[in-house]
Amino acid sequence: MSEANDKVPAGTPAGTPPAAASRPEAIKAIPVRHYGRWISAILVLAVLGLLVNAFANANVNYGAIPDFLFDSAVLKGLRNTVIITVVSMALGLILGIVLAVMRLSKNPVTSSVAWGYIWFFRGTPVYVQLLIWFNLALIFPVINLGFYKDEMNQFMTPFMAALLGLGLNEAAYMSEIVRAGIQSVDEGQTEASHALGMTQGQNLRRVVLPQAMRVIVPPTGNEFINMLKTSSLAAQAAQYAELLRSTTDIGNTTGATVEMLFLAAVWYLVLTSVFSVGQYYLERRYARGTTRNLPPTPWQRVRANLGTFRRPEVAR
Repeated sequence: MSEANDKVPAGTPAGTPPAAASRPEAIKAIPVRHYGRWISAILVLAVLGLLVNAFANANVNYGAIPDFLFDSAVLKGLRNTVIITVVSMALGLILGIVLAVMRLSKNPVTSSVAWGYIWFFRGTPVYVQLLIWFNLALIFPVINLGFYKDEMNQFMTPFMAALLGLGLNEAAYMSEIVRAGIQSVDEGQTEASHALGMTQGQNLRRVVLPQAMRVIVPPTGNEFINMLKTSSLAAQAAQYAELLRSTTDIGNTTGATVEMLFLAAVWYLVLTSVFSVGQYYLERRYARGTTRNLPPTPWQRVRANLGTFRRPEVAR
């Protein structure tokens, strides 16, 4: 040991080791307090409290909601809502892919036809389209497709009118979403697939569309949720017995009109939540090919948001 290390500072009690005597005093750091966050949280909770108090004191018989929550007519309307949403969305997606390919075609005829379809269906309200399909018998009393002939009233059932009105309208929007996804793929991918001997169709199925899915899936999920709610228009325009129509009929019979509207809102929120979870994990799956760090799960987001209200840890 050197002579310098053996020296003890003046005033140090006898017997104190030299290293402990020279240790600096611990820093007493004061964490930053975010008063603005607490004030804004209190204001938001106050507004929510006022809203809850207003609805609690309103002239609404909330006890009627759980009584009819699992009523057979409500569950039938719920099933019809899910069916028409899924089938119409499938029709819109398939036809939307076809229209997107036609729109990107170098053939001026197919490109123009696709553009005209998109222009027409995006330019007219879906409610008007549903009314036209449901009243098509006024224009064509008989449907004759060559292999199928029948009275239009027999063919154009409420389900068929809702399917055509919602599905064909959705195809116009899906075609634009798919077109944006296809155009997001680098052209070098197509050139490379052609160099490997792939045809245009093989390139589309095996190269372009799988890469375009990460762009297509998020807005498609939004369209699906929107379709879930738009299907309620089919009740009024096409007499389709979906969820809103079932609850409205019960409300007109029992006099609990507002209560049944709340019940319908509860089921729409449940369906939206379930399908939103599915959309999230579908997006997460297709994001694996483009990012190393996957987006956080909903539980991880909740923990992260709760952590913002905690006092930051201070190094000691």
